[in-house]
Amino acid sequence: MEVSLRPVRDADLPLFFVWMSDPESVHAAAFTSEDPTDRQAFDAHWTRILADPSVVMRTVLADGAVAGSAGVYGAAGEREVTYWIDRARWGCGLATAALEALLDIVAERPLHARAAADNTGSRRVLEKCGFVVTGKDHGYAHARGEDTDELLFTLPG
Repeated sequence: MEVSLRPVRDADLPLFFVWMSDPESVHAAAFTSEDPTDRQAFDAHWTRILADPSVVMRTVLADGAVAGSAGVYGAAGEREVTYWIDRARWGCGLATAALEALLDIVAERPLHARAAADNTGSRRVLEKCGFVVTGKDHGYAHARGEDTDELLFTLPG
């Protein structure tokens, strides 16, 4: 499978919405928007993201087909990575390849990440890409309707 990144296009957003409102995916991510099925809120969020010049957001392509998104956002010194892959493509190394490609584009370090403590897939992706667990947090996860443990990761400089 060939994995590549390109700038996000408006035509990608309907796919992103479907994937980011999938109940199983949302549960795994845990820390999501209050209502992932709210299309108006989704569109407003992506309008802000794509208008912010400090955000590096890319569409993930697998063999040329849109398969997810990956990006970096936040203030200098506190920048975080984020990624979301179509659940139908989980478990085949796509998220790892996408994050590696993103890290080639974004040279600044350190970078940070967060994952629900029980999200072993995301934890493996981050660790394969050189991130190390640097802390723990506990907070309310809208996707689960309860407080949830979270791991904090850092990719050192």
